[in-house]
Amino acid sequence: MKKTQDKIEKFNKERGWGNVSEVKDLLLNMSEEIGEFWNIIKWVDAKEQEKLIKENMGEVENFIGDITFLALKIAHICGVDSQKAIDDVLEEYETRFPVEDVKRVGHTNKKAGGIDFRK
Repeated sequence: MKKTQDKIEKFNKERGWGNVSEVKDLLLNMSEEIGEFWNIIKWVDAKEQEKLIKENMGEVENFIGDITFLALKIAHICGVDSQKAIDDVLEEYETRFPVEDVKRVGHTNKKAGGIDFRK
């Protein structure tokens, strides 16, 4: 992940991008990207979502690339080590969402009876 984050840093420096003032715009850009992906799969059941994702794989791959780029760019601007951040989140999720409890209940929405041991 560090290699990719360094590559993004170089890309942005060459263009004069990467100022902290850009973070809000990058977050808005992420929202737009999420909306574009959602438009592919909205209002259909899981089977149809799977079909639509396969049929639109080029767009889905582009969406994943855009979101990853934006997240890593924001991490760089904010001085966050993206590898440490993901490792820390996965460690937290191990505690919050124990395998057997989640399998038994089937979801993590506490308001609907799911499992989430957030402290």
